[in-house]
This record gives sequence, structure tokens and C-alpha cells, in this order.
Amino acid sequence: MRDSLAVDKWMLVAVALLLALGMTMVLSTSYLYSQERYADGTYFFRKQMISMGVGAVLLIVCSLVPPAFFRRFAYPLLGVTFIILILVLIPGVGAARGGARRWIMLAGFAFQPSELAKLAMIVYLAHSMAKKEPMIRTFSVGVMPHLIVAGAFAGVLLLEPDFGSVLILTMLLYFMLFIGGARVHHLLATGLMALPLLVYVMMKAEYRLRRLMSFLDPWSDAAGSGFHVIQSLIAFGSGQLTGRGLGESRQKLFYLPEAHTDFVYSVIGEELGLLGALLVLALFGVIILRGFRLTAKIEEPFDQYLAFGITVLLGLQALIHMGVVMGLMPTKGLVLPFISYGGSAMVLNLMEAGILLGLSRRRL
Repeated sequence: MRDSLAVDKWMLVAVALLLALGMTMVLSTSYLYSQERYADGTYFFRKQMISMGVGAVLLIVCSLVPPAFFRRFAYPLLGVTFIILILVLIPGVGAARGGARRWIMLAGFAFQPSELAKLAMIVYLAHSMAKKEPMIRTFSVGVMPHLIVAGAFAGVLLLEPDFGSVLILTMLLYFMLFIGGARVHHLLATGLMALPLLVYVMMKAEYRLRRLMSFLDPWSDAAGSGFHVIQSLIAFGSGQLTGRGLGESRQKLFYLPEAHTDFVYSVIGEELGLLGALLVLALFGVIILRGFRLTAKIEEPFDQYLAFGITVLLGLQALIHMGVVMGLMPTKGLVLPFISYGGSAMVLNLMEAGILLGLSRRRL
């Protein structure tokens, strides 16, 4: 019984520590904001606790469900997710915030279907690539169908608009096709063909162009498009080696926008210093390394692609979030898995961790 329930303890501990730190930082970063907006300093913290509780239950369930279950529902999950993404665009069904329509309200909670789309795409790709493995090196069978499906999802997400999720899905697609054995020149050719479309999307939205320019020189518009990055860098600089101490951040006092979501790593750097920021980086490093180690040990193609895709997803989201808040990448609103406030992301990230833990349980 003990052996059958064993999971990768290093990965489990890393996830648990990130969750503990995440809940602490949500309370620290959101207390004054939620007090100002809702007259309740623990408003966001309580909602995040509920999301973490739901996610923890789903983590346990996903770790016990055999991988064949996810494979059996690969296409239904993909289809349902695509329908929900379309429903988000309908006024009265999808909720709009900050000029974007990305959420559906469910019992007082905002559900973001793009988070589900990432997992649905991984399960679909793992199933399709495993089924087509002998033909994966042919463009018409191994590459084109996956590009069409991913392109359809990207098109809907751009209408919300959610460029960050499109970026993640695209990178997931190419990484998984590469590891699956697709020809490199097929991937390079399609990537170069999509480059003009990427440039058009960047140029069409003025705010995206401003973000790119502020990434190159944030001080050229310090009070405008460069404000986020500059305040984030001030937070990191103020933290020095050991930080100001938990709850002592000054940048979260309405200087740093979205401190509890898109810029939570900045506050970690300010309150816990370089040591705290490196600890978070190390914990994600543990998850990524253990995920890749697990991928290398798996022999079944579907399970292998599933483990690889989830590991890449969690790693990409963490690295992009960190890169953005440290001024290493253009500003893009992506949460930090297990730490940032966001119910949809928390629940889906814990489900993904549960699937990884379940795959490791069967290989120990």
C-alpha cells in the first residue's frame, strides 16, 4: 500500500513549499489593496485559500487516476475547451476586465478558460503524437494537423485578447513536436512563415508596441509604459540580499501595479531579498529537473509526452514571469505558478502537478 501511493518526494516538497510561500505572499501583497477596494484585507487571501483547497483535492485525484483516463478524454476535453473559449467572447457570458474578455463568472469566482486550454492542448498533443509516432517526421501527418489545431486556439485567444497564452501555447507546440521527433526544418519553416503574422499582431495593438519599446528602454517613458518595469526593478534593488522582511514592501503600496498577480516575484525580491528570490528559482528548478528526469524514465509514448508537456508548461510560465519582472523580457501578464493570486491558474497548476506526481508514482 505504501509503495503504491509513493510519489516523487522532491517534487511534492517543492510544490508544497511554493504553495506555502504563495499563500503568504498573496496575503502580504493584497492586504492593503483588498482593504481599499473591498473593506476586507483578507478578501483575496480567502478566495485563494478556497482555490488552493479545490486544487489540492484535484491534485490528489489526478495523482491516482491512470494516464489512460486522460488519453481517453483527449478529444472531448479539447472540444469542450474550444467551445468555452468561444463562449467567453459573447457579451453577457464572458466577463471583461481591463479591456480584455477572458473570464466566465461561476459562483462568484472568475474562471479563465485559457488556463484549461493549456492543459487540454498538452493532453491532445500527447495523444495525437503518440498515435502518429511512426509518421511524426512527415509534414502532412506529423506537423500540419497539430499546427491547425493550435492555430485555431491561438486565433480565439487573440480575440480576447490574450497574447501571453498564445505565446505559451505556441512554445508548447514547438517544444513537444521537437521532442517527438518532428523534422527541424519543418519546425523552422513554419516558424519563419508565422513570423510576419507575429509582427502584424505586435504592430496592430499599440499597447503591445509600447511594451516592446519600454522593454528596450523603460526610462524613455517612466510614467507610462515603462512604469511597471521600473517599479519592479526598484523593488528588487530595495530587497538587497536578505530583504526588508515579510510585509515590509514599499512598492506594493500602490506603486507596483498587480503586485499580487503579475508582479508577485518583485515583492518576493523586496521582502525576502536575493536569497528568497533564489529559493523560489531553486524550487522551480527542482520541479523542472525532476519532471525531465521522469520523462526520461517513461517508456510509454503518451505518458512521456504528457510528462514533458506539463513540465515545460510549468517551467515556461515561471521563467517568463521572472524574466518579465526583472526586465529581461517585454512586459506580459503571466502569473507565477503556485504563488500568484488567481483561482483558475492555482487549480489547473495543482492538477498538472498531480498528473506529474501520478506519473512518478508509477515509476518509483
